Amino acid sequence: MKVLVVGSGGREHAICLAFKKSGCMVYCAEGNAGIAEIAECVKISPTDIEGLANFARNEKIDLTFVGGEAPLALGIVDEFEKQNLKIIGASKAAARLESSKAFAKDFMSRHSIPTAKYKVATSVEEAKQILESGFFGEADAPVVVKADGLAGGKGVVVAENRSQAFDALEKLETIAGKEASQKIVLEEKLSGKELSQLLFVDGKHFVLMPPVRDHKRVFEGDKGPNTGGMGTVADLEILTQVQAGQIVWDIVEPTLRGCLAEGFKFKGVLFLGLMLEKTGGVKVLEYNVRFGDPEAQVILPLLETKITEVCQAILEESLDKIEVKWHRKSAACVVLASEGYPQKPKTGYVIRGLQEAQKMEDVFIFHAGTARNEKGEFITAGGRVLGVTAVGDNLEKALNTAYEAVEKISFDGMQFRRDIGR
Repeated sequence: MKVLVVGSGGREHAICLAFKKSGCMVYCAEGNAGIAEIAECVKISPTDIEGLANFARNEKIDLTFVGGEAPLALGIVDEFEKQNLKIIGASKAAARLESSKAFAKDFMSRHSIPTAKYKVATSVEEAKQILESGFFGEADAPVVVKADGLAGGKGVVVAENRSQAFDALEKLETIAGKEASQKIVLEEKLSGKELSQLLFVDGKHFVLMPPVRDHKRVFEGDKGPNTGGMGTVADLEILTQVQAGQIVWDIVEPTLRGCLAEGFKFKGVLFLGLMLEKTGGVKVLEYNVRFGDPEAQVILPLLETKITEVCQAILEESLDKIEVKWHRKSAACVVLASEGYPQKPKTGYVIRGLQEAQKMEDVFIFHAGTARNEKGEFITAGGRVLGVTAVGDNLEKALNTAYEAVEKISFDGMQFRRDIGR
């Protein structure tokens, strides 16, 4: 089976490895230096929809799997389906759940899906007026400022008071980009524990993946700016059965019914960013319409069923007819990032110790931002460089093994969090 994976980060490395383990011949557009060791990298941009469709048709690709959000928002699935090319991912209409935070919040409101109180503004001035109106309480009340569009995980600022919120509004366009900031979503700040719950969806039926906890802030103790993610843990004990039931009943089922009611099916991978409130409630922080990065790096190593079988069931809308099995283990991923990440990462440094780390049992090294120099050595080529993942019988073992592997790897300016999963 010939499979094309679209993307170039650690998430796509994990997806490529899952297909490789299922016996597939794997291509990746554009891939990276690590992915090139297990797949044939193709120099086509993930957002070049026409180029990708031509490649899939000419190379007789049996299945395309989309890693990131940008191609989905551009309508890659619609174009491939129009050309009778098999593809896994959300349609352009479904991708609005991620590509527009304002659309997502209004969608949740329409379908009575629990989420934080919010307002949408179309300018910085309007956003300031909303803040000054008292909608979010006193001036020292925290508020979350979000760019409406796609911003690579960097378009969210948690402001602890009104002054910080005004400052965030002034800087939002610089942080998230002009296009993403044309609308601004203001939300009350929720308190509790964050959780990522992902699921495979075929339009009507779904399969829950193991629950994941992500660590977004760049520094230990959840300090510093938001990043694409500095590490994750997957462990069944993150959620109680009661909470899992709440998520299905109050969020998953209304979301899928809402999609159908609004004229589009959701097929592919749905990612729920959730807050488990101290009061016992569960609320949606955000929707994503694809695997998370680095969530995929802890979920896919736990998948026991062949990913090809899951994809076939999604295409045939028969997820209810198969049993998707998971290893009853835990997984942890520690992200190794470049100095200066997430603002201005410094790159081009030789990475040492990779072979030693890769030899460890139950360890997976997923490349995110790597390249090779003229000597053939791996070098840093992005903000997030590597995802060091380990699987263990319990979370403590997985974390210990992951950090043991991290100690074997080094490059100039390497930064990582030492409190992942703690």
